[in-house]
Amino acid sequence: MMKQQYQPLFSLTLLVIFLSHCTKTLGQGPAAAPATTSPAAVPAPPADAPAPPGPTNVTKILEKAGGFNILIRLLKSTQIDSQLYSQLNNSNSELTLLAPPDSAFSNLKTGSLNSLTDSQKVQLLQYHLIPDFLTTQNFQTLSNPVNTQAGDGFEYPLNITTSGNAVNISTGLVNTSISGTVYSDGQLAIYQVNSVLQPYGIFAPKTPPPSPAPSPAEEKRKKKSSSHEPVAEVKSGAVPTLNIPKINGIVSIGVALAAAAISFL
Repeated sequence: MMKQQYQPLFSLTLLVIFLSHCTKTLGQGPAAAPATTSPAAVPAPPADAPAPPGPTNVTKILEKAGGFNILIRLLKSTQIDSQLYSQLNNSNSELTLLAPPDSAFSNLKTGSLNSLTDSQKVQLLQYHLIPDFLTTQNFQTLSNPVNTQAGDGFEYPLNITTSGNAVNISTGLVNTSISGTVYSDGQLAIYQVNSVLQPYGIFAPKTPPPSPAPSPAEEKRKKKSSSHEPVAEVKSGAVPTLNIPKINGIVSIGVALAAAAISFL
């Protein structure tokens, strides 16, 4: 009887010991791995900044546009291309180029371009350059005649007028218009024109010079020689003819009667 009373108690004690052992075992599990620290983020290198724009080169712009081979050749042969490069890149100069394409040069009179001297070719190119940056809106407010790099407004006049969106140009010898924008960057503007601009100073027909006036000595000699011209001589025995005007019929009859009376004497 006593043995049966202690059996449940013994079982309970074993259960408590078992649970206590399990709790210690679980508490002594493997230690947690130390936390790994991620390396500090390395900043990415900055993106390459855009390269600054290259120097402005008029001939390269025209080459890229295409159709301006004759104009490019003239710019190079006269060294105007170097002048423009210096103006645009070494100073704050502004320019507007009125650029005729190859088709415009082909419409010139045969041989007219080749007949120009080197200085005339320079002036012709300068005549196509306006020393200012002009937008299409600026053409509406220009004062005529427009100043060009050719200079003299008498031999190199240039008049520009607008009608709506059309820009018309007159040199006095040629009337043409702007057909499109080739390039514009705030300093340089290039516009295509339909004809070569022909100024008076180069293409106007030349009038022959007046004959020189005679010298005073020559004039005096002419007057002296004319005053000594011989007078026509009357042949010997010839009766000079008198031109007596007829007054009227009565006088004529009287003269006839007098002549008849003398013949009877």
